[in-house]
Amino acid sequence: MKPTFFYLFLVIPCFLFGQQNQPKVGLVLSGGGAKGFAHIAVLKEIDKAGIQLDYIGGTSMGAIIGGLYAAGYSANQIEEMVLKIDFMTLMRDQLPRKTATFFEKEFEEKSSITLPVNNWSIGLPKAISKGQNVLNLLFELFDKTEHITDFSALPIPFFCIATDVENGNEIIIENGSLPLALRASGSFPTLLNPVNFEDELLIDGGVANNFPVDIMKSKGMDIIIGVDVEGRLVDKEKLNSVVAILNQIVIYQMYHKTQKQKEKVDVYIHPDIFEFNVVDFDRKEEILEKGRIEAEKYSDIFKEIAKKQVIKKERKNIDIHQDYKIISKIDLQGSKKYTRAYVLGKLNIREGDSLTRDKISEKIQLLYATKNYDRITYSMQNIFSNTYQLSFEVKESNDNATVSLGAHYDLLYKSGFLLNYKQKNILLKNDLISFDAVLGDNLRYNLNYFVDNGFYISYGFRSRYDHFRANSKFNPIVSQLPTLNAIDLNYTDITNQLFIQTTFDRKFALGLGVEHKFINVSTQTISDGDNDFIIDKSNYFSAFAYLKLDTYDQKYFVTEGYFADFNLKWFASSSDFNQDFKQFAQAKGTLGFAKTFGERFTFQMNNEAGFSFNNPTSEVFDFYLGGYNQNYVNTFVTMYGYDFAELSDKSFLKSELTFRYRFFENHYTSFIANYARLDSNVFNDIDVFKNILSGYAIGYSYNSILGPIELKYSWSPDTKQRYWLFNLGFWF
Repeated sequence: MKPTFFYLFLVIPCFLFGQQNQPKVGLVLSGGGAKGFAHIAVLKEIDKAGIQLDYIGGTSMGAIIGGLYAAGYSANQIEEMVLKIDFMTLMRDQLPRKTATFFEKEFEEKSSITLPVNNWSIGLPKAISKGQNVLNLLFELFDKTEHITDFSALPIPFFCIATDVENGNEIIIENGSLPLALRASGSFPTLLNPVNFEDELLIDGGVANNFPVDIMKSKGMDIIIGVDVEGRLVDKEKLNSVVAILNQIVIYQMYHKTQKQKEKVDVYIHPDIFEFNVVDFDRKEEILEKGRIEAEKYSDIFKEIAKKQVIKKERKNIDIHQDYKIISKIDLQGSKKYTRAYVLGKLNIREGDSLTRDKISEKIQLLYATKNYDRITYSMQNIFSNTYQLSFEVKESNDNATVSLGAHYDLLYKSGFLLNYKQKNILLKNDLISFDAVLGDNLRYNLNYFVDNGFYISYGFRSRYDHFRANSKFNPIVSQLPTLNAIDLNYTDITNQLFIQTTFDRKFALGLGVEHKFINVSTQTISDGDNDFIIDKSNYFSAFAYLKLDTYDQKYFVTEGYFADFNLKWFASSSDFNQDFKQFAQAKGTLGFAKTFGERFTFQMNNEAGFSFNNPTSEVFDFYLGGYNQNYVNTFVTMYGYDFAELSDKSFLKSELTFRYRFFENHYTSFIANYARLDSNVFNDIDVFKNILSGYAIGYSYNSILGPIELKYSWSPDTKQRYWLFNLGFWF
C-alpha cells in the first residue's frame, strides 16, 4: 500500500469528531545533529500545503529548526540560513585571528595542544567547543522575539527538551531566554559544553527524550506530525572500535524510547538519512535533498489536513534585516575577576555606539577570544525611541590555568620541547603570567607578566633567557683571522624588561620601558688553554620605545594583512667587559604585507632595516644577517642564501619577497628572493642600490598540527653556496 493512501486512511478519522471543531496540529522534530537539516524540507512542504501549526516541539537540532519556525521564519528563510552558515567553524568556536589579543599574537600561537589545570592537576576540556559562536548566532536570529520569555507567546507556541546532566532526567524548557534554551537543547556531549540554565546543568535533550511526542500529546493536539531523523543502532560487524561501542551504549535508551514515541504520532516521517552522521555539516545539500524526497510523499496528506483548518491566523515572516540601535546605557553582570574597564575595553563598546546584532556578536568575539569566559549572553531593552540599554551577563571560566605543549627542530637551536604554563588572576585583577620552558639541546625560557587594563594603560614585566651554540661564519671574528672558515660560537642572552603599553583596536601596540640585558658571547675556536675567547660579557642598561601593527590573518602561511614592528633603544650604561663602552642608540624596523590572488596564490613582502647612532664599540650589537630561523633575538636577521651570521655591519637594509602557492589543503610550495645591503651607514650614500647581496630559496611546507614542517633549498649567486634548510613545528 502506498504511504499516501495509508496515512489518509489513518488520519481522516481524526477529522470525523465534528465539522464545527478545527483540529489542532502539532509538529515534533527529533534531534540528529546535521541530519536535522532534513526537517527544513518537511516545513517547506507544510508551508506549501498551507497547514497552520498550533504547537512545535523539538530536541537538539530539531529544537533549533523548530524554534526558528515558531519565531516567525519561513522554511525558505531557514534553508537560506543553513546554506550560508559555515557550521564546522561555528561548532568549533573558531575565531579569526583579528579577534586575538595583541599579547596572544605576539607571545602565543606556539602550540595546538592546551589542557586546563585545576588544583595543580592537568585535566581535559569538557568538550571540543564552549559553543559561544552558536550562542552569538542564536541571539542574532532571535532579535525580533527577544522580549518573549514565555514560549507559548511566540507566533507559534513552542517547547524544547534538554537533559539534566546530574540525573539524566528530561527537562522541558518553555520559559526564559529562547537562544539559551536552544543552545542547551543542542549541547551534544563531547561536541559542545553543557549549559547552566535556571540553576540546572543541561546537555543535549536527545539523551533523555529525542522525539518528544508524549509532551506534544499533553498539549491537547488532535493531530501530531512527527519528523524523525535518528539513525539506527549499528550492526555488530561495525562495532570495531572503542568509540563505536561507547556510542552504541549511549544511544540504547534513546532509540528504545523513540520506538515507544512513534506509536503516539499520527503522521510519522523518517527521511532516508541513514548514510549520514550527526557531524556531516559539510553535506547539508545532500541531507536537504533527502528530506525533500521524503517530504513530497506526504504532500496530499498535508493538503487534507490544511483543508480542515478553516480558520487560520495570518502568519508574518520575520524580516532578516538587522536594524542599528543606539546604545545609551551599558550594564555588566557577573564580572568578578576582571574590571569593568577591562571587559568594555575588550568588547570595544562605548555608550553612544550604534550597533546591529551581528556587530554585537563581533564585539563578543573580541571578549571571548581572551579565553576568560565560559559564556557571554546579553539583552537589549528599549529605553526611548531607538535607544537601548545593552545588558551583558558573563560567566567567568574557572579554568584560570592551562598547560600547553609543543615540539620543534631546526638546524640552529636543534631539538626543543615547549612546556608553557599560563595562569590568570594570580596577583591582581586582569593579570596574566605566562612561562615558557624550552627543554632540549639548548635550554631557554620566556617569562611574561602582563596586567591588561582594557581602555587604560597596561603594564608588565618580561624576562627571557636565550642560548645557542653554532658553527658559524661569525663575521667580526672570521674576517680578522683569514685562516678560519668558521668558529664555534657560544651565545647567551638574558633580557629583563619593565614596560607600559596601550593598544588600539587589537591592531596597534604602543609601548615604553626600561631594559637590563646580559650578553655573554665566546668561542672555543681561538681559546687560550682552558679559557674560551670572550667576545663580550657585559650587562647593558637601556630605555626603549616601540610601535607594532599586526593585522595578519594567520601567524604562519599568511594570506592577508599588514605587519610592522618599529623599536628604538638608547643604551645608557654598561658593566663594560671590554672597557670601551660609550652611550649609543639603535633603531630597527620591520614592515610587511601579504595579498592573496584567487584562492591559492599569495604574495608576501617583508622589509627590514637597522641603524646604530653613535656606533656601539661592542661588535655584538652589529646587525648579523644569514640563516633562516624565525626566532632570532637581538640583532640577528634572516637572510636566505647565507650561513647564520655570515654578514654583519653597523646598519642594513633588506627586502624579502615570497611567492607561495597552496596546491592541496595545508600543503604549500614557495619561492623566496631576498636582497640586502650592509654598511657602516647604508643611508650615507644616495645610491642605496649599490653593493646589493642576494639569496634565494625554494621549498615545500606542510601546515601540520605540530606547526609548520618545511624543507627548503637555498643558494646565493654571490658566493655560489648551497644550503638545505629544515624545520619542524611552531617557532619558539
